[in-house]
Amino acid sequence: MTFLTHLINGISLGSVYAIIALGYTMVYGIAKMLNFAHGDVIMVGAYVCFFAVSSYHLPPILGVVIAMLLCTALGMLIERLAYKPLRQAASLAVLITAIGVSYFLQNGAQLLWGSNNKMFPSIIPGDGISLFGGELHISAATLVTIAACLVIMLVLTWFTGNTRIGKAMRAVSEDKGAAQLMGINVNTTISVTFAIGSALAAVAGVLYMSSYPILVPTTGSMPGIKAFTAAVFGGIGSIPGALLGGILLGVIEIFAGAYISTQLANAIVFLVLIIVLLVKPTGLLGKQVREKV
Repeated sequence: MTFLTHLINGISLGSVYAIIALGYTMVYGIAKMLNFAHGDVIMVGAYVCFFAVSSYHLPPILGVVIAMLLCTALGMLIERLAYKPLRQAASLAVLITAIGVSYFLQNGAQLLWGSNNKMFPSIIPGDGISLFGGELHISAATLVTIAACLVIMLVLTWFTGNTRIGKAMRAVSEDKGAAQLMGINVNTTISVTFAIGSALAAVAGVLYMSSYPILVPTTGSMPGIKAFTAAVFGGIGSIPGALLGGILLGVIEIFAGAYISTQLANAIVFLVLIIVLLVKPTGLLGKQVREKV
């Protein structure tokens, strides 16, 4: 039963990584840039939900909705002010800007909310379920996290394949110039992508805090880096790749901490990534793109 417990915990943690990784993979797939401030949007969403529930005593679901709305606005604002002016700039300039935005959000959170640890309230009701005569217990937070990940993946897959804006996102991902010639507003499409990714970051932040409830201004840094690793692991630019990479990363991390060393768990995760990229540089589900000269 211990093995199953670790497996379920790994899938739960991996589900959070997968939701965060969607933001990375969508932005990269469409705008061809890495938004390293994405992890800090997670932190902002967690803080917003924390104060909505703890200070204003709003229902948890309303706190999550408010966090999603504010993070959506924040994501679009970041894209408009920080990234849009650099649309034609070198990738290094965009990368440095993303790191700068990340530090700006962290320090802004510290000024607004302080650097003291805050205990995130338990917002997912219920005791979960027990199986095999009580030998295996699955918490409500774990069940909700896994279910939320599956629902988000299914809805997003349907959205990108069946809606007008979703098809526009796929077209811009394939060829921005050709999409623009076909009448697609590339700027609006990229803004919508940032909005969706930021809203999902808020959900991921709340789900992550439900299992790891210590909230600080740097809360989103490590989950953000690991989610980026998951996106690369699964094949950045691929929605199924984000799901696969996130789940595998979470399972590897939990099993490494349980059976090898909790101190080496992070190192083992990144070591596995290096090995995978050496064997398959595009990631598990990534496709090799050949540039025509």
